[in-house]
Amino acid sequence: MESSTNDHSYGLSYTTLIATLAVCLAFSKMLGAWMTMYELSKIPTIGPAGFLSSWFAGVKFVKNARALIQEGYDKFHGRPFKIRMPDQWIVVATGTDLLNDIRKAGDDELSFDEATDDLIQARYTVGPELLKSRYHLNVVRGSLTRSIQSTFAEVRDEIQEAFQDEVPLSKEWTSVPAYDTIMRIVCRTTNRLFVGLPLCREPDWIDLNIQFTIDVFKSAAIINLFPEILKPIIGNLLAPIRRSRARAMKHLKPIIEDRLERIQQGEEVMQNDVLTWLLDPSVNPGGEFRSVKDLTMRILNLNMAAIHTTSMAFTNTIFYLCVQPSSVVAELRKEIEDVIDEYGWSKLAMGQMRKLDSFMKETVRMVGFGATNIDRKTLKPFTFSDGTTLPTGTRIVVPQWAWHHDERHFTKPDTFEPFRFSDMRSNNANGSNFESFKHQMATPDEDYIFFGTGRHACPGRFFAVNELKTLCAHVLLNYDICLEEKHKRDPGSVNADPNVGNGLPEPVWFASSMTPNPAARVLFRRRKD
Repeated sequence: MESSTNDHSYGLSYTTLIATLAVCLAFSKMLGAWMTMYELSKIPTIGPAGFLSSWFAGVKFVKNARALIQEGYDKFHGRPFKIRMPDQWIVVATGTDLLNDIRKAGDDELSFDEATDDLIQARYTVGPELLKSRYHLNVVRGSLTRSIQSTFAEVRDEIQEAFQDEVPLSKEWTSVPAYDTIMRIVCRTTNRLFVGLPLCREPDWIDLNIQFTIDVFKSAAIINLFPEILKPIIGNLLAPIRRSRARAMKHLKPIIEDRLERIQQGEEVMQNDVLTWLLDPSVNPGGEFRSVKDLTMRILNLNMAAIHTTSMAFTNTIFYLCVQPSSVVAELRKEIEDVIDEYGWSKLAMGQMRKLDSFMKETVRMVGFGATNIDRKTLKPFTFSDGTTLPTGTRIVVPQWAWHHDERHFTKPDTFEPFRFSDMRSNNANGSNFESFKHQMATPDEDYIFFGTGRHACPGRFFAVNELKTLCAHVLLNYDICLEEKHKRDPGSVNADPNVGNGLPEPVWFASSMTPNPAARVLFRRRKD
């Protein structure tokens, strides 16, 4: 009886301890947020700014981020404003002048790396080794971009094989879950250039790389809820790095060791892929980062950056293609066929597909990846050109969704105009090459910020756009496509909805992030005309 009472008392004490700890943690996080809010007190606020009320505003942000940021954009355009997220305050910079302030700022003032590292809690989710040197980004910016033409045939081959495996050509409609199917196709295609055959087709490798990004962002979201003092404990408990790295090394270790051995013996490594470029002594600092563990994490990290962004852009492009008038699809197909007839399947041909480029750019303008972009963290007090000063440690973002739906930047911004940007290029046919280049999907400017801005614009954007064009061209030349829900309502329709945007699958929003609807299904069949 006494033992039972003691056990019961122990249970109550343990429960009380956990509850007390949880309350203390929540209070410390709220106190930290309140102190930040006090430092930013001169910056206008969207939502309540009280000690307790701001916490509830952070909860509201999870479901209403886009609307809240739009409210601030409309109310304070041309000025920065602050808004409460569940784990912190952020400053939202609006207007071209503030964007240019961010673009011109030095890395010792506004840090892209620090902001990204905080967002994904990089030390725990991808490992501290990658923070010592980010030379793999130079490989993307340099070797990968320069090799788009020489590796084009391999990338296209993988697209053909991946589609044949995932969506075989058939006279009958084949229904597939669009986002999941496209992620597998994009993963294979990307890894044909990252690690080559046969690994790019290995099902476990594909699943690992798709899941790794999901695990990283889930873990980071939880870690960011805790105060700094507890992040090492929580990070080491939750982060997927150990199991993901071990799983990846089973695939990569023999490949890396074989290539290192050949290099040591003075043999030339013939594989023209990212893994080979990472081993190049001219880009790998002193050969310091040549361990299997280090190279494995860099490949996983590059996949995290490449697969999901390209998959989201391609999925949304497919959705928009499904609701176009047949005349638009016919016009795209004609351009692709004419260009291929003249230039063959090549990087040069992809560059000539102006209408397809416009269609893809208009899609990401309309949808994007979420409500914000261009994350930065202040490393010292930073003053905008309007006189607003931010203290050290402030996170800054730019409101991408509101920006791309603003009449200051685009006429009829809420209307999908498939050839908006190709028309701009045609209207400037006798103008400068710069003006024509400006309207390409891969080119960021003051109006279009999908790929970021300045020297920290996405280093892989040229490969990503080339890959997207090749994927889209393959689909348009080989398949008829239709949203399954639309086909159920009107079995005779395909690419023939006169109301552009009608019936588009609703994206899934979580805080400021957006993903294509994972439940949406698309029908594919062999092209009839």
